[in-house]
Amino acid sequence: MQSVKEFLTPEEFRQVTHRSNWRGASIVAFDWMVIILTFLMLANYPNPLTIIVSLFVLGARQLGLGIIVHETGHQSLFASSRLNDFTSKWLSGYWVFSDRKSYMQVHLQHHQSAGTEDDPDLNNYRAYPISRTSLRRKFTRDLSGQLGLRRVKSIYRGIRRLKALDPDARQYLTRSVGVNLALLAVLAALGHAWIYLVWVIAFMTSHMLVVRIRQIGEHAAVPDQFDKDPRKNTRTIYINPLERFLIAPHHVNYHLEHHLLASVPIYRLRSLHKILLKKGFYRDIAFQQGYFNLLRQVTYAH
Repeated sequence: MQSVKEFLTPEEFRQVTHRSNWRGASIVAFDWMVIILTFLMLANYPNPLTIIVSLFVLGARQLGLGIIVHETGHQSLFASSRLNDFTSKWLSGYWVFSDRKSYMQVHLQHHQSAGTEDDPDLNNYRAYPISRTSLRRKFTRDLSGQLGLRRVKSIYRGIRRLKALDPDARQYLTRSVGVNLALLAVLAALGHAWIYLVWVIAFMTSHMLVVRIRQIGEHAAVPDQFDKDPRKNTRTIYINPLERFLIAPHHVNYHLEHHLLASVPIYRLRSLHKILLKKGFYRDIAFQQGYFNLLRQVTYAH
């Protein structure tokens, strides 16, 4: 496969890899604005409808925080390495129990091994296409909290053996617990401690669902799962604003471009896609329209 850099002029390469502190800050600010506004909605209009809506909004924003951890792991969200480091911990990772260091150890191997049997993420999508009955069972496990409960139990086991953890893991876990307890304390002081339960339930349910849909979108039932060419083993999806808000925050749907050039900040992936599309790099590549169409494509009636 020709290197994607061969399709870019030096100026285009500079443009798509340029990191902006302001763009990075706007992504972080957007996530926290949505989270705070959702909490305010729950506090002022507590009813079954707002709770259900909040569960899905918060689950997507929790994924957004995870995406921020991913971007800071690539050192691409901000031009400043200090801002990347600070944001990966205090403004994203600790809140959703995501440790950038351990995550990136696996994730970088995924980048190196995508399209091979050595891909550490392969089990997330190698079985596709699957039956629609099987997919419904998976979604049911997500939304019923069965998978989320496993994650919570894993966190609890870590807390129980805290002294046995290495210093980095111990710091990550104690700070993650600390910021979540601080959130609970603030909500309790405002007379709305119950809202923290909505945050936790979202983490255990809708968050698990959107993570699964994102994984399916990125690599499941691709043209050739065992071809090293990212155009064959990775997918970009065209989505509408509602899907961007509830399923794929921060242009994470442009995953093919991320695998082609991981140094491109997430807020410039769409620009890279347009440049490569115009230059014929994607000749004979079909781009899926929307996650609902994708889910039909990666399943079969049974």
